[in-house]
Amino acid sequence: MTNMAFGSFNPLTGAKSTSATLSVNCTGTQNKVVRFCVSAAGTDQTGCRSMVSFSTQLAFGLYTNAAHTVSLGDYRGGGSCPSGSWGATGLQFNLTLNATGSGSTTKTIYAGLNDATAVPGSYTANYSGSNINVDYVYNTGAACPVTAPKSVQPAFNISATVQAACTVNATNMNFGSLTLLNADVDETSTITAQCTNSTPFNIGLNTGNGSGATVSARKMTSGTKTIIYSLYQNAARTTVWGNTVGTDTASGIGIGANQSLTVFGRVPPQVTPEPATYTDTIIVTITY
Repeated sequence: MTNMAFGSFNPLTGAKSTSATLSVNCTGTQNKVVRFCVSAAGTDQTGCRSMVSFSTQLAFGLYTNAAHTVSLGDYRGGGSCPSGSWGATGLQFNLTLNATGSGSTTKTIYAGLNDATAVPGSYTANYSGSNINVDYVYNTGAACPVTAPKSVQPAFNISATVQAACTVNATNMNFGSLTLLNADVDETSTITAQCTNSTPFNIGLNTGNGSGATVSARKMTSGTKTIIYSLYQNAARTTVWGNTVGTDTASGIGIGANQSLTVFGRVPPQVTPEPATYTDTIIVTITY
């Protein structure tokens, strides 16, 4: 059995697959048919199929088809664990020996990862001993599991490296149609961040496109005319939201799912410029 290597896995981009090849070489009685029953149990102490990185586990699945719709089970007793289960059905196939009493074939075993909450790290698991069995007998027509088989245990390893990753997007902020800028005008927008589980992150907002703008006094513009506004991390609009990590950015820890943060905007009282449409573009940067 060849090893299974998922390589680098980004939990935020969905499932990833890999496969291994089971190679069978037999000698025996000429023209006889050999029945094979392949069983795979769990890999960890709780009986689950999971790779381990220190004390953190990463569940995976084993399958007999590329579509991952038929699990590779365990003819010797099924199997179950808190994170999933598989039936007492493994991989069954026949091999007909030739006129000299020999024969060979290969079978593909498929594996899949699909855990959006996976914690970054390097994970490994080992199939060896009683948790992997290839039972075989001369075919009597009986289905697996077979009676009094001979057995081999082809050890192989499974590995994956979970990446730290983040994505971020934001809605627009629209202060609406204004007449006189003689009182505070408040609005909000939403930033949605998704980071791998346990990954610390910081979200910063730059000063925008206005000439001479700062994080405390950004500028919407129309030609050379401007409207001053500010962006804040809190509803009281006392904590300016800037772009310097550790100083004025918003921080959090990823959970593998979307996390929403509100941006609180304010146009303070100021001299009202000439009528026009005033805009600015803010770049959201997530650091992890």
